Amino acid sequence: MSEFIRRVWSEDEGQDIAEYAVMLAVILVLVVGTVRLIGSNANNAFSNVASSLQ
Repeated sequence: MSEFIRRVWSEDEGQDIAEYAVMLAVILVLVVGTVRLIGSNANNAFSNVASSLQ
C-alpha cells in the first residue's frame, strides 16, 4: 500500500489525482455546510407551520 502511494505521489498523473482530491474536499465542505444551514432553517420553518396548524 505504501509503495502504491509513493508511486502515485511521484508520478505526474499523481499530482492530478491530488489536485482532484483537494477540489473534492473543498466541494464536500461547502455542500455539508450548506446542507446543515438549510437543514436548521427548514426545521424552524416546519416547526412554525406545525405550531400554526395546532
